[in-house]
Amino acid sequence: MGEILDLLARDAPPGDFESLLRRAGELPLGPDRTNRLRHAVRTALDIRATTERQRRRESALAALVDTGRDIFRHKGLDERLDVVTRHARRLLGLDMAYVSLRIADGGSYVHNSDGDTTALNVGLEMDRGRGLGELAQDRSAPYWTADYLADGSFPHTEEIDRVVRSEGLHAVLAVPMSSGGRMVGALYGASRAVRHFTPDEVSLLRLLADLSAPAIEATRRMDGVRSELARALAESTRLDEELAAARRLAEAQTTLSGMCLEGRSLHDIVRYAASALGGDLAVRDAAGRVLAGTGEPPRADAASMVRGIADSRAGAAAVRLADDLWAAHVTTGVEGPGLLICRTGEAFGDERRRLLHFTAQTVATVLLRHDLATAAGPIRDDYLDDLLSGTTGAPRHLAERAHRLGLDPAADHVMVVLRPEGKQGEAAIWASSYAYRHAGLKTVRRECLVLLLPGSDPSAAARSAVDELTALLGHAVSAGAAGPVHGFASADTAYAEAVRCLDTLIAIGGRGGVAAAGDLGFLGLLVSDDHDVEAFVASAIGPVLDYDRQRSTDLAGTLDAYFSNGGSPSRAALELHVHTNTVARRLERITDLLGADWQRPATALEIQLALRLQRAREAVRRP
Repeated sequence: MGEILDLLARDAPPGDFESLLRRAGELPLGPDRTNRLRHAVRTALDIRATTERQRRRESALAALVDTGRDIFRHKGLDERLDVVTRHARRLLGLDMAYVSLRIADGGSYVHNSDGDTTALNVGLEMDRGRGLGELAQDRSAPYWTADYLADGSFPHTEEIDRVVRSEGLHAVLAVPMSSGGRMVGALYGASRAVRHFTPDEVSLLRLLADLSAPAIEATRRMDGVRSELARALAESTRLDEELAAARRLAEAQTTLSGMCLEGRSLHDIVRYAASALGGDLAVRDAAGRVLAGTGEPPRADAASMVRGIADSRAGAAAVRLADDLWAAHVTTGVEGPGLLICRTGEAFGDERRRLLHFTAQTVATVLLRHDLATAAGPIRDDYLDDLLSGTTGAPRHLAERAHRLGLDPAADHVMVVLRPEGKQGEAAIWASSYAYRHAGLKTVRRECLVLLLPGSDPSAAARSAVDELTALLGHAVSAGAAGPVHGFASADTAYAEAVRCLDTLIAIGGRGGVAAAGDLGFLGLLVSDDHDVEAFVASAIGPVLDYDRQRSTDLAGTLDAYFSNGGSPSRAALELHVHTNTVARRLERITDLLGADWQRPATALEIQLALRLQRAREAVRRP
């Protein structure tokens, strides 16, 4: 007995106990003692087996604790399932382990696998009630087979059998994975040899499944929450983008509507719309002619034009003509239908399509307005021609005709004569539009455009017209202006003065410039009908005269002496009986009043003429 206990204490292998029995059988112990010895050895072996099982259980439980820690060290679902399948293989000495997860509408699919040799396993879907995992989940109990393909005790499917055959599997064990009464999936262990799983092995895999299921379910729920949050954020971003797009569209539509109401030209509207759309625009009539455009106006063949007009009218929306061409129909109501074409390399979303369609409607309104103005144009042209020729008849008839044309004869008007320094191009059409937009009149004389416009500043009116026409034609435009006129009876006189101003401007090399009588200096006295000497003197030396009146000085006399003595301060000082420094200080004051350029030849000439005119006026007024 002592030797048996010693073998137990040394954890001797079972063979040592068998060797002890053989040696005892060689001794003359007698039947009774031999039986007691055999019973003691069997008991010792049972104790040893129980101890071994307990040791393995403790080792397995320790491994499960490590597995749990390893699971919770990872956050993602794939990482956690990798830990589960890897530890399942190690705990049970398996060739392969994998996890299937439940699908919401029934069945399950293989999500992770460890030890597989083909790509057939992961992603494999299993119908409800088919396969060991489905049986284990339906019964909430483990299910295993020693030889899968040879076992007909459960339903087979061709897809699962093909994977089992490809992987060379025989023994398969499946245990359910549940959390809080909700089935999550199944954990599988498989061997490539026929194997009968022991209750301890089944229990161990079940413990691993129970340990990992809550973490896996929590991860899936968290992933679901993250997915929903991402979808919500994406939806919020989409709504924000749609709101921003709607605001941009509303702003652009408001701007286009305002430009239309302000009477802005077709070219202005097309330029703004092209900037808002991020591309080049062209307004083409039914014949394909460009009415307005930006950059290099987009082109389209006749068939595309017809198709674009028809499709856009049918759908009341912009349509695609080609990969980078979009179009919307333009109907003026007078001429045939046209097309607004946009070429852009950017994505042409719903916002841009709506803006292109709205722009086409705005263009149609502008063209219709222009058609109406053109229809009334000959009558208005005839009226201005009559004014310029002096054949207007009685003042009462003059006023009546003005009122019928929507004009106010009592308001101030200015006369502008425009001469393009190159091809006329669309100048006459532009003049009709410009006069209509500014509530004025236009005609053409001596190859010049004549405009009668409301206002009191002829130079400003001429400059505005020149700037717009120059941009349209692409070359210089010169202009003469006169006015303001009070009543239309003196329009012919204002026209004659504006022509003289224009001719004078051209004669002195001012092509591309603008001039009214007040802009020509002393030459304005020659071309002006009223010969406003006082205005000329004020424009040339007015600040000096004002300074003398306010300070009781004689800077004008100093200027006169300075010019009389050839621009010599010292000789001017002798004439004025003052020190040279005094003259120098006075000249500095004059520079402050007239500007640094007052001694330039052209300006000095006007100053000297103004000084002489001022002396003459004073002599005439002197009693």
